[in-house]
Amino acid sequence: MDTYINFEDATFILNMRIRMIRDILRLDPAPEIFLDKTLDDLEFIDKTLGILVGKLIENQRQFGQRGEYDLVSDLEWQFSQLLVEISGGSSPFSVSRFPEIEKRIVFLKSSSATREKLLNESGLGDRQIHDEPMVSSAELSELLRKF
Repeated sequence: MDTYINFEDATFILNMRIRMIRDILRLDPAPEIFLDKTLDDLEFIDKTLGILVGKLIENQRQFGQRGEYDLVSDLEWQFSQLLVEISGGSSPFSVSRFPEIEKRIVFLKSSSATREKLLNESGLGDRQIHDEPMVSSAELSELLRKF
């Protein structure tokens, strides 16, 4: 059975989950409470992005005309940036503080890079040139919230 996916809703939900993780990383979370759940959330986002990218590429005729490529591509970029933040030394859940998570983070980064390559090679982005956004959707929301 082929499942219908509303890309706009799915990417919105995943963007909110990424934002939640970023907000957690700005605080001083207790690792014994939040580290495993945060890693589980990252793996959920990774798995769901895999589904979205797969559906997008498999059904290029159906998707890509209404901006699905841009939504998924921006989301993938947001996810990869979050992984970079976690890898950095300033994150409360950084690999330097918790070396035991390094394999999981490396796997997630590799998975993200593979999806990004698939998106770039799909030809869907040729319909509208898409580089790293000047201002991401999360950053835009944050900027607009200040007004």
